[in-house]
Amino acid sequence: MRDWIAQRNERRADENFELDRQTAYEAELPPQPPRRRAPHQAREQSPVVQERARPAAKQEQRPQSRRPARPASEDLQGAPSEPKPRSKPRRRMYNEVIPESGEDASEEAFSPVVTSTSPIPEPFKPARPGRLSKAGLEKSAEKAPEESSGDLTIEPDEYELPDEDAAPFDLPSSRKGKPLPKIKRPAAPAAQEEEEEAYNYPPIDLLSNAEPLQEGHGKEADLEKARLLCDTLKSFGIDTRLTGIAHGPAVTRFELQPAPGVKVSRITALSDDIALNLAAESVRIEAPIPGKAAVGVEIPNDHVETVALRDVLESAEARRHPSRVAVGLGKDNSGRYIVADIAKMPHVLIAGQTGSGKSVCINALIISILYRATPDEVKLILIDPKVVELSVYNGIPHLIAPVVTDPKKAASALEWAVSEMSTRYKKFAERGVRDIKGYNKALPEGEKQMPQMVIIIDELADLMMVAPGEVEESICRLAQLARAAGMHLVIATQRPSVNVITGVIKANIPTRIAFSVASQVDSRTMIDHGGAEKLLGNGDMLFVPSGINKPMRVQGAWVSDQEVHQVTEYIKTRHETSYDEDVVEKINQSVLSDAEKEEAAQEYDPRLAEAVEIVIEAGQASISMLQRRMRVGYARAGRLIDEMAQRGIVSEADGAKPRNVLVTREQFEQMFEDEEDA
Repeated sequence: MRDWIAQRNERRADENFELDRQTAYEAELPPQPPRRRAPHQAREQSPVVQERARPAAKQEQRPQSRRPARPASEDLQGAPSEPKPRSKPRRRMYNEVIPESGEDASEEAFSPVVTSTSPIPEPFKPARPGRLSKAGLEKSAEKAPEESSGDLTIEPDEYELPDEDAAPFDLPSSRKGKPLPKIKRPAAPAAQEEEEEAYNYPPIDLLSNAEPLQEGHGKEADLEKARLLCDTLKSFGIDTRLTGIAHGPAVTRFELQPAPGVKVSRITALSDDIALNLAAESVRIEAPIPGKAAVGVEIPNDHVETVALRDVLESAEARRHPSRVAVGLGKDNSGRYIVADIAKMPHVLIAGQTGSGKSVCINALIISILYRATPDEVKLILIDPKVVELSVYNGIPHLIAPVVTDPKKAASALEWAVSEMSTRYKKFAERGVRDIKGYNKALPEGEKQMPQMVIIIDELADLMMVAPGEVEESICRLAQLARAAGMHLVIATQRPSVNVITGVIKANIPTRIAFSVASQVDSRTMIDHGGAEKLLGNGDMLFVPSGINKPMRVQGAWVSDQEVHQVTEYIKTRHETSYDEDVVEKINQSVLSDAEKEEAAQEYDPRLAEAVEIVIEAGQASISMLQRRMRVGYARAGRLIDEMAQRGIVSEADGAKPRNVLVTREQFEQMFEDEEDA
């Protein structure tokens, strides 16, 4: 047995040595340029493989120095099998008969085929498996004929050599040892790049960071407040144990675990006594804390930390968020930045009295969208009955129409939004999709995507005073159906009373943001809970996301008026205003009297002369052509065609065929001069 093992080890060593010699020989062969082969053509083989694959009749004519045919071996049943050409010396099975020393056991029977007389380099070190050496890359980079396939240009065996200091790279497991062709993709047409104007995102340097707090801002003070809090509760016969302290920007939450048998209602009833003993402005008690077996007592800090909008936008939460309508709200008590997605809200109701931070929150929402989305991705409709709050945004390319300040025009703007929602659902039905994401995915490549739309109302109370029926109906329809259409409402009001925030509006807007309010009744009207009346103001808010009953206390992000002005001016100076003229006209028509509407209908469109020049030059007239050439909506292009037909410039409609032009340029100029003289 030991002799058999020694013979096997010696034979394997000889086989490995001869395999190294064969590999060295193949490495010395000159590189062959690749060819294009038809699928039916056989793959070209190397000389060594051809030599081994020759028929048995031709093998007899080879010199005796070549490798003789291996004798047939016996399989498991003892039947002889035919010899098969092999690319390398095979290993014997454990149950094969081992030939004797004088029977086909010579070295000549296991010698590989060697036809080259070039010396074998010593020592030979095979290349590292799975990696390309620099010498191999240089050898493979020789010139070869280019192959083209469709729109892609493929250059086989062409590599870019890595830097000497660069680390070696691994090939994919499915392509190890195979050359990777270099693919050159065709450049995009220049005309398409000119049509799509790139959006210049405002730099983050236009916003400022918050001032850092001094070291040791409140650790000792927090421990002292915790001691006083426990002593106060103990004086009323309530034993508690401090389990944690969460120091937030504006308040510090002390987590207390009451002793067994102590009712939570006894602790909540002592909020005023706790505020008296700790000399605090107000105390809010959260009983219990969601997910914890503890009661939270929130006590204001001695120094309020300012949360800058820039810090929120630069946080990891904002950078990782994929939504284009993700907005920075602020920072919670645990120091975590809060980034909310308007698309998931999908509508939000904001309430707070004067000085509570409501207008700053709206500015933070708009600035967040300007930093994350292009005008083709998100469109805005701003309604500001107070006139001065949102006028700074007039002229930015994200607006569909100028900021609406007239309450009557605001009702018309909401009616247009309802009609736009219906139009979008018709388009969804035509393509067999359910929402805006599915519609944009179903569009052919290169076709313009449907943008999301955010409608922001700064003061709902003024609209409800002027046109309560129309405004409430439009808001309810949008709140019920507009989510899938990619349209979202952001409604703010100073007075969260039941005649402003009606039960129908409140039921259809699940997400709420409550700033400081005057009474507990207003707090319950807004968030169905008390506590908003005890907020500190200056951005201190209770945020109630959709689907969560417990409010979350957040210190709102601060953005100054100067920062808002800098961001909007940066965008205005680099982009042209692109209002939708059809929307502007429909909004303005709502405030005209009947006589003014009739007079406006009799007057010709100011761009009629331009439209006539286009149809005369083209020799025919159609609505779609005017839409493309003049960049107007369908309604205005249709009115221009109708007006030209009334004046006899183009023929009447003939089905889907384009209309014929009936006048020349000279005749139209004469008609135009006669009307001006009259």
